[in-house]
Amino acid sequence: MTGILAILALGFMLGMRHATDPDHVVAVTTIVAGHRNVRSAALIGAAWGVGHTLTILLVGSGIILFKWVIPPRLGLGMELAVAIMLIILGLANLTGTVRWLRRERSAAQRGHVHSHPHSHGDYVHTHPHAHAPEVHPHADDATPLARVDHWLGASAPYRLVRPLVVGIVHGLAGSAAVALLVLATIQVPLWSILYLLIFGIGTIAGMMVITAAISVPFALSGGQFMRLQRSLRVASGLISLAFGLVVAYQIGIVQGLFGANPMWTPK
Repeated sequence: MTGILAILALGFMLGMRHATDPDHVVAVTTIVAGHRNVRSAALIGAAWGVGHTLTILLVGSGIILFKWVIPPRLGLGMELAVAIMLIILGLANLTGTVRWLRRERSAAQRGHVHSHPHSHGDYVHTHPHAHAPEVHPHADDATPLARVDHWLGASAPYRLVRPLVVGIVHGLAGSAAVALLVLATIQVPLWSILYLLIFGIGTIAGMMVITAAISVPFALSGGQFMRLQRSLRVASGLISLAFGLVVAYQIGIVQGLFGANPMWTPK
């Protein structure tokens, strides 16, 4: 019993460490970059961890109980899905920055009309406007976030859908390796599945810490460092895009996903 408890404790610690994998950190950074609310950032991390854990439990339990075998091409395909997701997240961040730059350029061309960041509750954005008298181009409740809130409900659980989906995709890429590790150390299937659950809980805890830490500087600064916030979004977008392209090349070309003889080692 003591040995099993030690293995489960190790599973929790490995889960927390697993949350710090570069592709995981890059993905959640693109989602929480600029968040000024530590609690909401931690919830995003929790949603990612829940999605990751669900996939680990589903696929890992199938491997443990039903002896599923994942072909190399399928395994590489799951890892390629992570690369594609990183590319999409990076492009989404960069596209938002490009739209802001266009608004800034348009405002500069109009002389006295200018832009600066302001907030509507948790929603922070910029747009061109003028002073003397103050001219605000939309009502306080006429922001994109307010419209979506109106459509999907005030509780806004939809904000957790994106990190949940990202976590599910990441879980697909890593579940086989985790299950193989379990099979090598635990002989009882029930304990193996419990190990996967503990591993997942550790991953949730680790990702909550990471996402909360990313948001802390912006929460402490209020809205004073909007330029830094915008720079972080650009940096996270570029890193996510570059990282995704490198991983896609590694999987598709080097490991042969698009060739006749794919080579895949779960990791």
